[in-house]
Amino acid sequence: MLMKRRQFCHAVGMTAVHAITTPVFSAIRPAFEPAYLAAHRSGEMKKRGETLWKRMDGCNLCPRECGARRLDGEAGFCGASSDLIIASHHPHFGEERPLVRSGGSGTIFFSHCALRCVFCINWDTSHHGAGRKTSIEMLSRMMLDLQKRGCHNINVVTPTHYAPHILLALDSAAGKGLNLPLVYNTCGWENMDVLTLLDGIVDIYLPDFKYAESEMAAEYSSGASAYPEITKAAFLEMHRQVGIARPERAVPMRRGLMIRHLVMPNHVENSKAVISWIAENLPPDTYLNIMSQYRPVFMADRYPAINRRVMREEYAAVVEHAVGLGLTNLDIQG
Repeated sequence: MLMKRRQFCHAVGMTAVHAITTPVFSAIRPAFEPAYLAAHRSGEMKKRGETLWKRMDGCNLCPRECGARRLDGEAGFCGASSDLIIASHHPHFGEERPLVRSGGSGTIFFSHCALRCVFCINWDTSHHGAGRKTSIEMLSRMMLDLQKRGCHNINVVTPTHYAPHILLALDSAAGKGLNLPLVYNTCGWENMDVLTLLDGIVDIYLPDFKYAESEMAAEYSSGASAYPEITKAAFLEMHRQVGIARPERAVPMRRGLMIRHLVMPNHVENSKAVISWIAENLPPDTYLNIMSQYRPVFMADRYPAINRRVMREEYAAVVEHAVGLGLTNLDIQG
């Protein structure tokens, strides 16, 4: 095993966060095949897509379980009916480095969202539904186009309410030569039985872990007080399915759980609680991106506690906590 060393030495008063080590594996890798190809060949992926499709009739795809009759054109709490609305698709170079490398992450941004955070940076698509109506076959073509353009993965962003469409499009694309890893880029708030249907389909889970505190989740994410409990269970299932994401030098990520946590102003204790749970319940080399880029956008100005950027001292305290707990596979932003 080789070790890559990342330095984060910004001192805050008497406190300094020092070197963080991330494992890098240089062994010869076997030929990669995305998990979903076996499910495609057996017909299982199409079957699961059709199962998920039926769940839109009295929708219970996400933990809201709002019961909307989306197949009849009714919009759910997320704002979506059964019509597929996509905001954009393109190679994206702003994701985590192990996903981007030289060719970019092949992102497909879906409109609408069930969590509906008041500080959402993509509020125009997530809350207001900006995007264009398209078909499952067109979504399949987008996946193939991203592969043709040299992307390293297919990254479905805010996918939960469109999980049926994604599986059916993926099945079609797999039959036409798609062989990139599938990244399930989610807010982390997932129903366990839906995750079970994604087992053997998803290669990389890329979830947010926003809140450890129910009150905070309810205030900032439209009453989602059950977020911490549901997300913790989801993370254990994601880890069971895909294991640890281990970055390799200059090699795109192919499999594993990659957790994101956004540090928010005046909520350092929430961040520490999130990280403590990870340290206590997942392996110490679990990939964790501690994010510093919070901005008070959308409706954040209505909530004084989060109506500013994160201070350097707040971010450094969170990083120091993660290091102190022995987490080693950290993505740290200076």
